[in-house]
Amino acid sequence: MKEKEIYVTSETGTLKRLLVHSPDSGLGKVVPSKAQDWLFEDIVHLETIRRKEYDYYIKLLLYFLDSGKIKGRLAEIDDPKNNYEFYKPSSIHFYRSTHVIEIEWLLAEILEQVDIRLKLVASVCAVENCSYELQNELMQADAKELAHIFITGTYYKETEMLFPPVPNFIFTRDIGIVINDHILLNKPARQARTREALLMKYIFYNHPLFKNYRDKIIELPESAYQFLLPSDSEEKLVTLEGGDIMVVSAGHLLIGVSERTSLEAAHIAIKILFEKNVVQKVSVIKIPRKRDYMHIDTIFTQVQKNIWVMLGKFSRKHVKKEDTDDIQKALDTRKKEEAISVVQFKKKNISNPVYFDNLEDLLIDISKNDLGCTEKVKFIYSGNNEFPFDVREQWTDSCNVLALKEGVVVGYDRNDKTLQAFIKAGFKTIDVKELLQQLEDGTATVKDIKNTLIVMPSAELSRARGGFHCMSMPLLRESESR
Repeated sequence: MKEKEIYVTSETGTLKRLLVHSPDSGLGKVVPSKAQDWLFEDIVHLETIRRKEYDYYIKLLLYFLDSGKIKGRLAEIDDPKNNYEFYKPSSIHFYRSTHVIEIEWLLAEILEQVDIRLKLVASVCAVENCSYELQNELMQADAKELAHIFITGTYYKETEMLFPPVPNFIFTRDIGIVINDHILLNKPARQARTREALLMKYIFYNHPLFKNYRDKIIELPESAYQFLLPSDSEEKLVTLEGGDIMVVSAGHLLIGVSERTSLEAAHIAIKILFEKNVVQKVSVIKIPRKRDYMHIDTIFTQVQKNIWVMLGKFSRKHVKKEDTDDIQKALDTRKKEEAISVVQFKKKNISNPVYFDNLEDLLIDISKNDLGCTEKVKFIYSGNNEFPFDVREQWTDSCNVLALKEGVVVGYDRNDKTLQAFIKAGFKTIDVKELLQQLEDGTATVKDIKNTLIVMPSAELSRARGGFHCMSMPLLRESESR
């Protein structure tokens, strides 16, 4: 039976295909005065991210998903004399894989079609308010260079910027999510990500990889009310980003309402998903509208069916405040907007929603009732649930891990206390450099790796405010039976 191109029914099924985007030169052009406009907290060092951090991520993904592209070549690739620039899509030595799929390559491939090129050049130039002369000039660029321009804002060999970069493109999860065999497109909350959404829309509708799924692409329409409201009004605003969407089972989807995803978008998404019979159940998790949290995947992700990593601030203990006396309760400075609310809708009885007292109760319910776990549901807490390490490490994405398969996840090395919490929960931790060498020399195999947190270098990557869950858009995971 032919393998499907796309199909995702869980957060932890063995990863078979995903979309990524390697850090591009646009990241190296973020300046302090524009950092926050472009959704960065700081400027980052491009070559460190490329050569010493993200490069390891790509190599690891290839060993797990497409070993023929890497096995037996590690020393050759890493030898500085060769200057392979394995991580750079424009390099002749780029790894180009059909399982670890680079977005820039997909974009270049659709730009070979004249009609797509005409439409996309016109669309990008309209969004970026380009001159008519520049629009004509861009039509003359070859497909690979044009893809590079659309992403970085510059030609390959020139430093002059034609328009702003899209430095958030490395966070591929936000641009769309595969739900079973459907694709839910995002509607970014910030103008800095508008071009990303436009480019990905063209890729999803026009690249051969998705040709069998074009009638299964879901776009959220604007609310009719939105056109008549003041421009600064957030009421009825339809914004949605993939970091707020989790596919926890074939029938159950989580939608976060956050700084980036609106309540109106959640409402519209639920109606469409139920009408199209994509899922049978949707749980809406409303989190504080704060930069600290941004998306739900910054406060929790799944490690295996019965294990979750999360920020303890939103655990049962903190919500119930059982260990505080009356004076402490009176002095508690937490505001109502610091709380989380969870409501679950079922297609067969949408008018009778179910409410959960806290996030932990929802996750326990998912493990037991959706995934059929009979063993105890466990939680690994950010910073080992010790203040101030819990919030410090959540800020550097301790909760934002990516499952390569059940019980094997990728996270940042800088979150020391969270690593301790993983070890306490029975997990091994291993540095990615050590693991890559073991996979290369055969002393370890992907099949044999179990209950492991693979730790990645993160001095610069973590400053971009996203973890490996953010830097992945799974297209295909193995389905897991209960």
